[in-house]
Amino acid sequence: MAMPAHAKYVIIGAGIHGLSTAWNLAEGLKASGKGSGEDILILDKGGIAAGASGIACGVIRNNYFQPAMRELMAHSVDVWDSDPEAFSYHQVGYMQISAECMRDDVRSIYEQQQAIGYESTFIEGAGETDTYMKNVFSDWQATGVTSVLHEKRGGFANNTAAMYGLATKAENLGVRIMSGVTVTGLISDDGSDAIKAVETDRGTIGCDEVVVALGPWVKSVWDMLDLPKTVDIKGADGAMHTDIPMWRYWALEEGTLGIDPNIQKTNDGGMPPVIHVDSDAPLLSDVDGSLITDELWGIYYKPDFNFGGIQGGAMPYPVKKDADEVEVDPYGVESPEFIVDDNFAHMWCSALAFCQKRFEGMIKHYKDEPSGGIGCFTPDSFPVFDRFRENVYIVADSNHGYKMIGVGKLVAEELLGQPSALLKPFSFGRYARGELHPVSNSPFPWS
Repeated sequence: MAMPAHAKYVIIGAGIHGLSTAWNLAEGLKASGKGSGEDILILDKGGIAAGASGIACGVIRNNYFQPAMRELMAHSVDVWDSDPEAFSYHQVGYMQISAECMRDDVRSIYEQQQAIGYESTFIEGAGETDTYMKNVFSDWQATGVTSVLHEKRGGFANNTAAMYGLATKAENLGVRIMSGVTVTGLISDDGSDAIKAVETDRGTIGCDEVVVALGPWVKSVWDMLDLPKTVDIKGADGAMHTDIPMWRYWALEEGTLGIDPNIQKTNDGGMPPVIHVDSDAPLLSDVDGSLITDELWGIYYKPDFNFGGIQGGAMPYPVKKDADEVEVDPYGVESPEFIVDDNFAHMWCSALAFCQKRFEGMIKHYKDEPSGGIGCFTPDSFPVFDRFRENVYIVADSNHGYKMIGVGKLVAEELLGQPSALLKPFSFGRYARGELHPVSNSPFPWS
């Protein structure tokens, strides 16, 4: 494909947000008579799903303590439900099994799910939780848990297949996707802050609007735009907390147990929901019985034929470097620094055995292969969706990305002049206004 001299909309990034924005924007332009998909150009230095979207676990859930996140995710699950075949989406449901310290938080999630019509079941009490889980898995044996939130919707999608499904929808509407094109700079319009052109390693492209949807690489374009490296945040007490770093990185830990995925079928022979367990019971090694941790810990897992086994992960850990010093590339399995190690395999496989007897002694089947990545997080670990420099829309998902397929539709509407109530709580200005999202007791930074 020849490098165009101009595109009305230039979208940087061919992952979940770039592709879903392009698809929905093309639909909106066509419906409004304001243009077509041919007005949209996606650029990616790698290709479709070459970044975080291509290695994502693919879990899709509504389970958020924050009302704004919960409503946004209900909207996203509707989009996943709209074409499960194209999105390679498996609606098997999702279970949050939690320690006592999280019970009130999870009850609140359940109550608010009921308020918005999102189907789920909530079970409370250690005995009741154990009985409910044994009715699903006869070998359930986890302790240190006293509640279950069972979402009947949600589940997981096959990462790369879903991205190609989105790309097909976009390309069928005329959207152009150019791979192997690296953005190297942004050129301001004379006399204003607006961006008039995107510089790449293959030439300069004039534009009217820019959408930045870069996942872990978002900071690179943020810096090109000379946006602030720190923010001031108004706390709940009304005091201003100054010079808070805008970006920080967390290393993600995921892996696969290389056994037949069918081993995880439920008592009735069906495919199980995605399982997420947060327990405060001491976690002992399934290898030698030694103590791994006596603090709150969490894992998630699911059978996945795409990954070829039982796939999942555990809590991420913060990258203890200034954001300017973190090397995002090479990314994913090619990273020399941010891939999982034997400690993760030991912890995760022991946690699987802690939860279900069928996983005892299975660590020998753990796939000893590179896995993992890093996420670029905002100061409060929640997304920023907002317009900057007059005509640049930034989708900074703070590693909530893959499941949020519906964000693209809302961003497209905003680009076409229709403000989104669902995106408003994620504006950049919330920090200065003190309009922060509530924080749960989860060991995960994104719950």
